[in-house]
Amino acid sequence: MSSRSPYPADLRDRAVRLVLETEDQYPSRDAAIKSIAAKLGIGTAQSLRNWVRQAEIDAGARPGTNTAEAARIRELERENAELRRANEILKAASAFFAAELDRPQH
Repeated sequence: MSSRSPYPADLRDRAVRLVLETEDQYPSRDAAIKSIAAKLGIGTAQSLRNWVRQAEIDAGARPGTNTAEAARIRELERENAELRRANEILKAASAFFAAELDRPQH
């Protein structure tokens, strides 16, 4: 689950657990999500719906990219961008020094 959420992790975990444990007491999962979101003061039912979906992915019950994989992908993308920037700097430095070596010495 995202760490950028304005909701504490324990609230997100509790809400997801409530949905999964009590959804059979509601006419549908959507009804359970709407009810629990309202009871816990979660701004939109969609937030809780997303948390439940991600929890199912993390548990292997639903296909998708789990939280750990998503974090690793973000980390690798940041590292890749940093390496590309460093590579551009090295190319520019290499071109500069090559031009300096080609100049006639007085």
